[in-house]
Amino acid sequence: MARRRVTIQDVANRANVSKSAVSLAFNDARKLSEATVQNILRAAEELGYSQDPAARMLRTQRTDSLGLLLPQQLDKVLENPYYTQFLQGIGQTCQQEGLTLLLVPPLRGSMLKAIPYAAVDGFIVSGLEYDRGEVTALRQRGIPFVLVDSEWHEGVPSVDIDETDGIRELVEYLLRQGHQRIAFVAIETDTPGGYRNWRGPVQRRMQGVIEALSAAGMTPESEGITIIETPCTRAGGVAAFRELWTRRERPTAMVAFSDIIAFGILDAAREAGVDVPRQLSVSGFDDLTEASWTIPGLTTIRQPIATKGRLAAEYLVEAITATDQPDSTHQQRLATALLLRGSTGPAPR
Repeated sequence: MARRRVTIQDVANRANVSKSAVSLAFNDARKLSEATVQNILRAAEELGYSQDPAARMLRTQRTDSLGLLLPQQLDKVLENPYYTQFLQGIGQTCQQEGLTLLLVPPLRGSMLKAIPYAAVDGFIVSGLEYDRGEVTALRQRGIPFVLVDSEWHEGVPSVDIDETDGIRELVEYLLRQGHQRIAFVAIETDTPGGYRNWRGPVQRRMQGVIEALSAAGMTPESEGITIIETPCTRAGGVAAFRELWTRRERPTAMVAFSDIIAFGILDAAREAGVDVPRQLSVSGFDDLTEASWTIPGLTTIRQPIATKGRLAAEYLVEAITATDQPDSTHQQRLATALLLRGSTGPAPR
């Protein structure tokens, strides 16, 4: 025979208080004395009482949960250690504020379609590149949100990094090292028309490439310069290396737009017996943990990934709890740093 569910009235009877006092003990304990709260919690524990989450949400109009709206499906996201560090930053704020976190991948390939199905108080929107409909939908529904690694929108909190300066400094370094045959391995965008139509982080990184080449009297169309796209996975890096290394004019440097792609390039180069960096210089972008202990260590552009996640969560909590329209909106751009390690060196003679 199934056991009867313990109700709030049962707890009130055991603690010899009213139902409203029990509700306050769980939802706004500041209105009760410490002794009363402890009496109610002790009674609830003895009876095995737990709040009904759905009923609590209906009563408070809050879920106490933040949503992370993702640009890729979960299997791809969890394959990239970048998100581990990003989630650590968000988790710091969630732990401090007593909140949970819901991962929200695209629904049937659409971030926009996933929004109505997520029971959260607000969204951190990561890597929004294409359809601006997500911003419109969130605004229309009155849901607080923060953009990460996106284009700035007036009145919308956002956190991103100075991607253009970081990659420009890297390319300038490679050019000084004598590299003239450079392959740029970008994160796959599925955007028709090539790099001129890219948006978001990929476009900003490509802008740094363009500026560095221009200073050297070159363009992305110059002889020796190659631009390809590949999935932002280790396997994507392997595929990119194999495609580039079979060409008649092999590059002397491969610049990956993410560390996870660069790790795949290093894997494939090692398998092919290519000496890095004597035959091929390889660089990434992120400074993931593995970048410092690969052999050779990966030259990369460090971005403060955990800090970015923490700030985004803090800005979202502030937006959720704000009672009045804020006078100003946080739009934070964080600095990057070029880290030179053993995977890059002078161009082979």
